[in-house]
Amino acid sequence: MFVDPILASWRDNPYIVACWALLVLAVSRAVFNRYGRGISHIPGPFLASCTDLWRVFVVWRRRPELEHIKLHQIHGSLVRLGPRAISVSDPAAIQIIYALNSGFVKSEFYPVQQTIARGRRLLTLFTSTDEAFHAKLRRAVSNAYAMSTLVQFEPLVDSTTLEFLNQLEKRFANKAGPDGVCDFSKWLQYYAFDVIGELTFSKRLGFVDKGGDVENIIGDLQWLLNYAAVVGQLPILDSLLLKNPIRLAASSYNLLNANSPVANFARARIASRPDVAEGREKSSDTANGKPARRDFLSRFYEAHRKDPEFMTHERVLAVTVANMFAGSDTTAITLRALFYNLLRHPDDMKDLMEELWAQKDKGSFQNAEGLVDWNDVRELPFLSAVIKETLRCHPAAGLTLERIVPAGGVTLCGQFIPAGTIVGCNAWTVHRDSLFGERTEEFRPQRWLDASLEQRRLMESSIFSFGAGARTCIGKNISLLEIYKLVPAVLMRFEVSLSTVPTLSQEYADKAYPKLELADPSKPWKLHNAWFIKQEGFEVRLKTRKTKA
Repeated sequence: MFVDPILASWRDNPYIVACWALLVLAVSRAVFNRYGRGISHIPGPFLASCTDLWRVFVVWRRRPELEHIKLHQIHGSLVRLGPRAISVSDPAAIQIIYALNSGFVKSEFYPVQQTIARGRRLLTLFTSTDEAFHAKLRRAVSNAYAMSTLVQFEPLVDSTTLEFLNQLEKRFANKAGPDGVCDFSKWLQYYAFDVIGELTFSKRLGFVDKGGDVENIIGDLQWLLNYAAVVGQLPILDSLLLKNPIRLAASSYNLLNANSPVANFARARIASRPDVAEGREKSSDTANGKPARRDFLSRFYEAHRKDPEFMTHERVLAVTVANMFAGSDTTAITLRALFYNLLRHPDDMKDLMEELWAQKDKGSFQNAEGLVDWNDVRELPFLSAVIKETLRCHPAAGLTLERIVPAGGVTLCGQFIPAGTIVGCNAWTVHRDSLFGERTEEFRPQRWLDASLEQRRLMESSIFSFGAGARTCIGKNISLLEIYKLVPAVLMRFEVSLSTVPTLSQEYADKAYPKLELADPSKPWKLHNAWFIKQEGFEVRLKTRKTKA
């Protein structure tokens, strides 16, 4: 018969049969992915509709936000990024996808970022996909992050800020040649890390004092972000790699060390404070006779003592790790972007300096060391506009914040999306929407001052840098406190400009004479998207003012 030779050939060449079977299976899977998920009507790259490997490749190249922006420019508000993944750029969708009790839950992208301690996953507010758990944990620790609480931490922020300014002056200010070049990319992260260390443990971690990484924790965090960004596009890989059951079980019995370095780092610092863990922390008095300020660790253990069954020692470790994980990178990224854009836009630098000097003339900024009070800067119009525009132009997160469509499906941008589909917004595409006015690709703080009150409120509600809804970043207030306090302190301690001095009114000319300047204005920085879009190669020169502010 006709089939007999074929069957004989198959018996003689089983590997060829296996290859054909795999090919048929792969093609069948790709066809099902493209047409069988109920979202074939959503435009996007052909390969993206067939396999998640397209997403893996795009993220592996380290600039996925550029690909996402380009695709939305071509296809509109909805773009298919995977067999069951859709990116949404319409700001109006934020109120649907991320609303409180909307039914949208986090995807499996987030557990990939869970750190490991003694063979167990550390669940945090950010990495947990369980909404009930998230709500309970947030209630347990939310008071520690309220702005009213953080203002009590202001002296701790000041302590690190002063050391940061002094180190910059000692190491780099007024020096010619290579000795005067400061890598702001690194130093702003040292600052952010030490602030969160002081707020969490009442002690700087040592980055600013050392002028370098401490126990390679920055390197370890960067490795984890690189891993999570890529593997998170195909989360099943995580179960085969870092979190495979055999590896976790062996770690739980101390047969191998699978602990995340950042967890070890945090555990060591908690262990150095046994009085806090045991509820017998010594409370010295301040100059005003009031109890000493409690740091984050103290407050976490207060939550532990209120509900030890839920807020276990392991959970205290988890939220402490989360503080360091998110609290350093995101703030450092925003600070880099702010200073970089001001140096690239001298007119905006001029306007900000004039606002700061005018505020000083009103009696603010009287600290002899050049530190500033939160109450003196939090309502400065142009400073606020600069910060908002920085958050709009360079949000820290560079991937979609994924959510799973609940039962019944949802209609987004006029298109029905079935249940089980992964949808999400990427701040880099949302912030390019025409809602923010003209030339959204440009850094223009003035857009926030020119907008009507109604338009400004709409723009503010659409800023997605800290997420939205119940999952809004709990550390948002920490980050803003640092930014509002550090930026004026740096600009009034060090004279700032590009290589070409902007024209200033005579009244302020002597005060704003150069320079903190880009070491090489012709050389742009480098961006690296590993979940957070970090900047490298941001080198500056510093010159102290003739009289300190």
